[in-house]
Amino acid sequence: MDKVAEVYERAVQGVTYSVDMWLHYCVFAIGTYGDPSTIRGLFERALACVGTDYLCFPLWDKYLEYEISQQDWSRVATIYTRVLEIPNQQLDRYFEGFKELVASRPLSELRTTEEAAAAVVANSEAVGLENEGEVPPSATKTVNASLKEAEELEKYIAIREEIYKKAKDFDSKIIGFETAIRRPYFHVRPLNVAELENWHNYLDFIEGGDDFNKVVKLYERCLIACARYPEYWIRYVLCMEASGSRELAENALARATQVFVKRQPEIHLFAARFKEQHGDVSGAHAAYQLVHTGISPGLLEAIIKHANMEHRLGNLEDACSLYEQAIAIEKGKEQSQTLPLLFAQYSRFIFLAMIHLESIQSLPKQIEYLDSLVDKFIVPNPENPSVASVDEREEVSSIFLEFLDLFGDAQAIKKADYRHAKLFLHHKSTLESKKRHAEDYLASDRTKLAKSLIPSTAPSAAYGSYGTSYTHPQVPTSVPQSAAYGTYPQTYPAQAYPQQAYAQPAMAATLTPAQQPAAAAAAPATYYSSYY
Repeated sequence: MDKVAEVYERAVQGVTYSVDMWLHYCVFAIGTYGDPSTIRGLFERALACVGTDYLCFPLWDKYLEYEISQQDWSRVATIYTRVLEIPNQQLDRYFEGFKELVASRPLSELRTTEEAAAAVVANSEAVGLENEGEVPPSATKTVNASLKEAEELEKYIAIREEIYKKAKDFDSKIIGFETAIRRPYFHVRPLNVAELENWHNYLDFIEGGDDFNKVVKLYERCLIACARYPEYWIRYVLCMEASGSRELAENALARATQVFVKRQPEIHLFAARFKEQHGDVSGAHAAYQLVHTGISPGLLEAIIKHANMEHRLGNLEDACSLYEQAIAIEKGKEQSQTLPLLFAQYSRFIFLAMIHLESIQSLPKQIEYLDSLVDKFIVPNPENPSVASVDEREEVSSIFLEFLDLFGDAQAIKKADYRHAKLFLHHKSTLESKKRHAEDYLASDRTKLAKSLIPSTAPSAAYGSYGTSYTHPQVPTSVPQSAAYGTYPQTYPAQAYPQQAYAQPAMAATLTPAQQPAAAAAAPATYYSSYY
């Protein structure tokens, strides 16, 4: 039995927010342990984790069943009082059960020790007031006592009915979200668009409230069903960080990068940006290196983002080296489809870097002022409603992110990243599969490249967005996970990314501005921004 208990402990560490797992553990405890305090202690641990889950009623039912078997009526009444505070699927049934309990047992058996003591004090004060006047006849005393008890019972019920009504009111606000959740459990099959969108909308609603605990619990519920979608992990990390809960943010990021979506490059690109923003440059390098050498070698998005980070850190030579190494590798391949894109992207990088070097000789760029203008345009405001569509506002935000990625600092990027994710993350398609290898971008990027060579008076759609790089919902990849769902470690050490250098070419190719392809030199200053 000790070994069984050890397995259950591992289970509730691995899937802490599973109602079923806690329920099975409690049933095991009831059948194994004779000490009521041990069993109650386990129920309380379970309820602390999943007691507010909308589908938590099997656990509450089992707790009620156990206390009824112990004939501890004050504990039964207390459990009813607690569950009536929680919006859940069986709220009405619990209120009816509470009324049946009150009708079947005297109030003296239902009160807790504290409630009984308070009643005695109140009655003593009332008796003292009566004794100041004439002593009433015995029959009158009996009638008064009966009336007082009836009043106390009515008050006892009324307090709990008020609690129930408050929970019922909140239940009416979330019932639509809850009924739209068709698959609350984990499965390898992709979720449908409607259910993914419902999770986003539900999270939006709960985040708009003032109960941080509800926000955390809903994210954890969401990440049971949506464990293989990087966008929800990214959103969780950003939300926790914005709430000042750095530890929870890092915990979620560790679980995502080490277990649940560890083979999907976008989570590691996000981790690199997150670490850079918090001063962990070595951690950011390690995250990029993992993508370069293990997850997705040759991924253009990773090369571009890594090079831009090196540029922000003042390491222009290292940034150029990343492009040159990648170009050398692609030159060694027969009919490389990526090589033209690398040349074009590298030439743009050199060109924009030169613009930056030239611009810093004069007045510094007014990033804060630009940010305020962008914010006014893209953030909905009742006092200043925007006539622009969501797509137009997202495009402006993406252009600004592109600008900051080269010319801003980590904090300015962090601010704009969070705003973009908050406004536009959930507008992305939730079924489109995003394979991140360079060849998967070829068709669309050739089109973008062709468009960039055609003069246009309107902003080009080639400016993509931050969201497209690593915040799209992902159809789970076919790569098998080595760790089963729910087995993330109890502690989350720093990422043990391989530290080997990016593959060194036999002879690195160099590219000077004079050698830039004519077509690329003639192109307007637009990034192939699906990488952003």
